Amino acid sequence: MIGRNDPCWCGSGKKYKKCHLQSDSVKFNKPATHEYKNKMIKTPEEIAGMRRAGAFNGELMDYIRPYIKAGISTEEINTLVHDYTVKHGHTPASLGYHNFPKSVCTSINDVVCHGIPSEKAVLKEGDIVNIDVTTIVDGLHGDSSETFLIGEVPEDACNLVKIAARAMLKGVEAVGPGKHLRIIAQTIQPFVESGGCSVVHQYTGHGVGRKFHEHFTVCHHITPDCENITLLPGMTFTIEPMINLGNYKVITDSKDHWTVRTKDGSLSAQFEHTLLITETGVEALTRTPSQIASGTLLNLPFEE
Repeated sequence: MIGRNDPCWCGSGKKYKKCHLQSDSVKFNKPATHEYKNKMIKTPEEIAGMRRAGAFNGELMDYIRPYIKAGISTEEINTLVHDYTVKHGHTPASLGYHNFPKSVCTSINDVVCHGIPSEKAVLKEGDIVNIDVTTIVDGLHGDSSETFLIGEVPEDACNLVKIAARAMLKGVEAVGPGKHLRIIAQTIQPFVESGGCSVVHQYTGHGVGRKFHEHFTVCHHITPDCENITLLPGMTFTIEPMINLGNYKVITDSKDHWTVRTKDGSLSAQFEHTLLITETGVEALTRTPSQIASGTLLNLPFEE
């Protein structure tokens, strides 16, 4: 449960009471009516657009993949992401979103999310880093992230990344038409905790489409505040559990008001896809070309 004075889950940097509290209160205390559900369901034209946005987002992730190695600064990663996106006629969604200053989030080691690229932040052997890219293609958003291992990493870090990857996969496998939104949390949290890790409560997945953050919140932890929503064909949203090696609690940097770290200094990892509920199941819109070719949802940075 997010407190009134905590940072809002959407990453705006504002206090929850000044941002999404009012709209969330309406959603949490009101059943998902037919009218409300219709607002969540994309038109055929929007679904086609979401597929295009997801496809480019996946292409961008594959493009950046070979550069994520020791010796590169996160500012260089930002430049690569920005230039590739703009060159193809699209827009980096993060840049300027609630005044976020960069085109990608780069979250190293104990940074949970919203890490700001910097020339001073240079990846080194043994690091783990989450690269979170969101792109706008013809007015629609594709949003995905992966955690990369930089060279040889400690065993506990590798295990954390494995658990984070599998947690996201389990969430995707759990959803489908007619399933309740809460099944995501009910699937992910027990799995993560069985591995000795924790699920961040304060940051969640979300509806996505013409807006970066739309209509409903996707909790990855079990909570009575999970919205009263049955998943229906045409809904698009992200599953993106943030998994900590230690406690689930996090803190936000008091200077930049963006960088979120684990409160206990433990490592954190995350994987994310943008998903579409179809008539028969679920489609990962942001699968990368390499993932499509191999028939997987993830480029796992470790041996199974």
